[in-house]
Amino acid sequence: MPAEYLERIEEQVKALVPPNAMISAVSMEGPEIVIYTRNPRAFFEGESLISAIVSSLKKRVNIRSDPSLLMEEAKAERLIREMIPEGAGIKSILFNHPFSEVVIEALKLGLVIGKGGETSRRIILETGWSPTIIRAPTGESEILDGIRYYLHKYAGERKKFLERTAQKIYGQTAPSNNWFRLTALGAFREVGRSCLFVESRITKTLLDCGLNVASRDDPYPYLESLRFPLNELDAVVLSHAHLDHVGMLPYLFKMGYDGPVYCTAPTRDLSALLTFDLIDVMTKENAEPPYGEKDVREMAKHMIIRDYLEVTDIAPDMRLTLHNAAHMLGSASVHLNLGEGSHNLLYSADIKYGFTRLFDNIELNIPRIETLVLESTYGAKEDIQAARPETEERFLKVLKEVLDQEGNVLIPVFAVGRAQELMLVIENFYRRGLLSQDTRVLVDGMTKQASAIHTAYPEYLRETVQKRVLQNDSPFTSELFKTADPRKRDEVINGTKNIIIASSGMLTGGPSLQYFYGLAEDPRNAIFFVGWQSEGALGRKIQQGVPSLPMVENGRTRSLKINMRVESFEGFSGHSDRLQLVSYVKNMRAKPKRIFTNHGEKSKCIELAKHLSQKFNISSASLSNLDAVRLR
Repeated sequence: MPAEYLERIEEQVKALVPPNAMISAVSMEGPEIVIYTRNPRAFFEGESLISAIVSSLKKRVNIRSDPSLLMEEAKAERLIREMIPEGAGIKSILFNHPFSEVVIEALKLGLVIGKGGETSRRIILETGWSPTIIRAPTGESEILDGIRYYLHKYAGERKKFLERTAQKIYGQTAPSNNWFRLTALGAFREVGRSCLFVESRITKTLLDCGLNVASRDDPYPYLESLRFPLNELDAVVLSHAHLDHVGMLPYLFKMGYDGPVYCTAPTRDLSALLTFDLIDVMTKENAEPPYGEKDVREMAKHMIIRDYLEVTDIAPDMRLTLHNAAHMLGSASVHLNLGEGSHNLLYSADIKYGFTRLFDNIELNIPRIETLVLESTYGAKEDIQAARPETEERFLKVLKEVLDQEGNVLIPVFAVGRAQELMLVIENFYRRGLLSQDTRVLVDGMTKQASAIHTAYPEYLRETVQKRVLQNDSPFTSELFKTADPRKRDEVINGTKNIIIASSGMLTGGPSLQYFYGLAEDPRNAIFFVGWQSEGALGRKIQQGVPSLPMVENGRTRSLKINMRVESFEGFSGHSDRLQLVSYVKNMRAKPKRIFTNHGEKSKCIELAKHLSQKFNISSASLSNLDAVRLR
């Protein structure tokens, strides 16, 4: 970055802090300011000084001890363990020397932080190490453990990457005659492979980079249309971790991209979980994955975590804010402030404007929007979901009917999002005595690991669920839910009165497919669809009433008759229905000046755009993939 910029930051910092703060260095790491001090006490004896710096500079500020103050690691760990009460449930303590940081992973963060932050302040004042305190999941998660250790192991490389990112963000001034353009690279007039390209004279940014898991013929976004090497991208912003939004992101790193990916903390961890699983599934099916595990790890290393409502510079002419989208854990709508506010783009991504048991309500308080890109998954006029209480009542009724006739119920789910929502619904029935105490619920696939990651981020969950997690009463670890043994799936299929929650949600692979093949021909059994079934997916065909399917068995193809009961419960969807999408636009604080619909089948995108134009007198259109529009 230009020396003048850093000098200006240093001058501002020194003007705000007293001389006894003994600042030894000021640097930039990505979009954050780092202040090194030889007297941390000047900053941490009161919160007002740090608050004043943040308020003045309008950026996240990290205060770190000068490296000369850092206590030897083994001694510091002993002292930290003595400071923290035993009941905190410390899982690990790791020292990241490049950041002068000690990462403390524990079950009860309040005990680590201490009353009024007393314990965390003592840690930095007595050891020199700046504490970063993260929550341990209530269940085991190899993926979460692996990511956290990986970020620790490569802390030195990560610091260099953040310094390079700062150079890109603050290394030049945006031109006065700047322009901005949006290009549709995927998920326009279709569901799957979400990818948008936003560019200016000096900046190239991707919003999402997904995969169409239901398509074998054309699953990838139109990255080849960019006509420049992918390593020339400046930034990627990730809305959430479902594969249709993140599934091709590791491919960018395979092709040489080494820049930042901005997302929430849960999105980082869940993205790794789902892309690792994609590699595993494709390998087992003798298909060649588009990238390898090394590329997934590189993706995780380059992710810069942002909280909801935190304004962040991501380029000289772009500022980012993530807003709660209430779709899945950590999901966000992406707001880009372009050219010092000359144009504001909101990419809704996947949104739920309605009640869920998992999340608080969607964020509508966005101050300014010129262009809205709005999802249209349920955009047709007939796409009206049943009210949530009615949905739960019918779900319970049909569930009991199947169990009472000694049948099994298969619920194919997306392992992240729908699985946890349905677990909350079923557990609520169980606690209220609406299901028999001998009810057996088996969880198969990635759901257990995904649920563990949910418990590591209770602050992203609805308050009632958050309280239970913090009180060590997580509904996801209820005795009701048993982890299925993959070796005993045939026993489950041949058994009775089992409720099976299994991925994948569209029967495109995974254990849900094996259960379906085993259960389909018995009329006592049932399959419950609780999420979107994409065009071309097996789940969609079954949902639409196909009577039989070809099935390979012992090397021979036979006709599999679908005799099982087929039920759909759209009210559990993590997507907004037609009425909710219209209400979302109506109730936004700022009304967009134009709307582009995406993430829906062609007819739904076109119909919703037409309806919004007529209802709100807002210019609305349905773009096609590869269309480009000038934003400013």
